[in-house]
Amino acid sequence: METTSIQDYLKTIFDLTRDGETASTTALATRLGIAPASVTGMVQKLAAAEPPLVHYRKHQGVTLTAGGEQAALRVIRRHRLLETYLVTTLGYAWDNVHEEACRLEHVISEEFEAKIAAALGNPERDPHGDPIPDADLRLPTDPSTPLSALRPGQGATVLMVRSDDPAFLRHVEEIGLLPGVELHIKNYSHFDQNLEVEIDSQPARVIGLAISCRIFVSVH
Repeated sequence: METTSIQDYLKTIFDLTRDGETASTTALATRLGIAPASVTGMVQKLAAAEPPLVHYRKHQGVTLTAGGEQAALRVIRRHRLLETYLVTTLGYAWDNVHEEACRLEHVISEEFEAKIAAALGNPERDPHGDPIPDADLRLPTDPSTPLSALRPGQGATVLMVRSDDPAFLRHVEEIGLLPGVELHIKNYSHFDQNLEVEIDSQPARVIGLAISCRIFVSVH
């Protein structure tokens, strides 16, 4: 049986490896706020499980097995459905749902999960634009590109803000970089990788790499 701790590990490994990289034990320790030695012990336990939930080799990091990925996607589906429900139905702000969803994702039943999905109309994305795995734990196709990759003359629609940091979410909301917003690139600096961006037909403003690499868009 998967414990809350195991589910948190699998979800974090999925998040760290979704771009095709291997999750190091150091990265896991930092993300989870746990001592590296404890992380190594848990990863070894997950690798020795029957069936194994992760592939692990010392100094080469961690990746999920097929079973581990399915378990991670099950928790991710619940988390993103809960975030959507909290925002659209209960009136939570999008920067104030992550921790609440983290607590609830481990305790709701499959029936409750299905009822939330049905009540929401089976959404494909959560309030931050993250894709929601379907009932068969398949992620919808994600056509997004990081805003940082765009250059002058290109236009795009914001699809996703990849962050669960409340302060960051409030900041990009103030700027106007919300899912669904249209933007156009006016200028680019090769020296500091800053973009000058016209957001929703408002006067152009400079967006630094620390922000643009976490905003994902659909290019027109």
